[in-house]
Amino acid sequence: MDEILYGSAGALAGAISDGKLSSAEVVEAHLDRIQEVNPRLNAVVQVRAEAALEDARRADADRARGVVHGPLHGVPMTIKDSLDTEGVVTTGGTKGRQAYVPQRDSTVVARLRGAGAILLGKTNTPELTLAAETDNLVYGRTDNPYDPSRTPGGSSGGAAAIVAAGGSPFDIGSDTGGSIRWPAHCCGIAGIKPTSGRVPRTGHVVPYGMGARDILTQNGPMARFVDDLVLVLPIISGPDWRDPAIAPVPLGDPSQVAMKDLRVAVHTDNGVVPATAPVAGVVDAAAAALTDAGVVVEEACPQALLRSHALFSDLGAADGRAWVRRLLAGAGTTEVHPWLQSRISGSRIMTSDEFGRVLEDLDRYRSDLLAFMESYDAILCPASPYPAIPHGTWLEEFGKGAFTYTAAYNLAGWPGAVVRGGTSPEGLPIGLQVVTRPWREDVALAVARYLEGALGGWQRPPL
Repeated sequence: MDEILYGSAGALAGAISDGKLSSAEVVEAHLDRIQEVNPRLNAVVQVRAEAALEDARRADADRARGVVHGPLHGVPMTIKDSLDTEGVVTTGGTKGRQAYVPQRDSTVVARLRGAGAILLGKTNTPELTLAAETDNLVYGRTDNPYDPSRTPGGSSGGAAAIVAAGGSPFDIGSDTGGSIRWPAHCCGIAGIKPTSGRVPRTGHVVPYGMGARDILTQNGPMARFVDDLVLVLPIISGPDWRDPAIAPVPLGDPSQVAMKDLRVAVHTDNGVVPATAPVAGVVDAAAAALTDAGVVVEEACPQALLRSHALFSDLGAADGRAWVRRLLAGAGTTEVHPWLQSRISGSRIMTSDEFGRVLEDLDRYRSDLLAFMESYDAILCPASPYPAIPHGTWLEEFGKGAFTYTAAYNLAGWPGAVVRGGTSPEGLPIGLQVVTRPWREDVALAVARYLEGALGGWQRPPL
């Protein structure tokens, strides 16, 4: 059973293709695991058990006839509840949508189903994905599988928790300020925020077309193993002729990246919040492992990161978060989670002159980061200055700038991958972040895969 629940999506696809496993037994095993662990996690908020088993039996019948639908034929998945799924309630964590059933799949879900994947259910997210803790007024709070007193992160916390616990091989998260990478760090799995313009956001609760903020939000895969990010990312990438920001840029092959040719900048203090000693130690161990592989590693940090917290906050709040109120109104939500309400209420509307200066500062920030990256292929740094934090503390930590390790690269639109690199003294996962030049997800994934092998990667939680 362990080989089914804790193997990779790629290995499951291979075993189903070879006839060593049926899709039905793989799907049933994952449904049983969800039933076992979800009462303790509250990670999966909608389960389509009978429909998933019917899909699996159909996939097995097709395979027996020689019909294969794609590289994920018969492989189960879960999907974050911020992404539309045809025929399955999709709340986006907001009460106005608690009975909303989409008539069509989001682009990424349609592409995964077209590649043969089978939807098990939906995973929990905070309201409109706009929090670093996974809790909402529809489904409640998700707990961390390594310590229920800690957050699994947000906003893709439900996805990270159930993937870490063996209830799903992979999920698709979304990331506006770290919402793939922070939960991956908290739950010890792998995840990647792609380059802005790589993966369509059609059918996501925070849609494309967000004006100056449009660069921030990206969809990306989350899994226990980096190889599954490599498998899934090409399936969901590329123009869908709906999201106007998506560019037809070829996706490189991580296996073609020569590690010995890379130059990597490493830091454990971004000038806003320094990493704790356990996190810094894991980053140092990763830097040593890269050096052993022939990578040129230099201690360096972009000075522009000092401005990232103020820029991210100003960009999100410049209109008094009227953009958030529009999303809530569009959903029909009148009762708002206190966390989101506090962020709306605490926002001051900028003058047009002030906002113009923010946009100018943002362009200078991006330019300064590009100038730094001229000398490097990647940046190795923490995904967070500390491991998963206690429930209910994220707003205070946001105010301190704790999430700048991830949000800094949403502002830039650059890709960033996270993989588990070690464990804290409390037994919590510690993730490593690998940030690369725009459109070079292949480099981020190649480095993350090497570090996964060198440092151990995902470890089974005590569930």
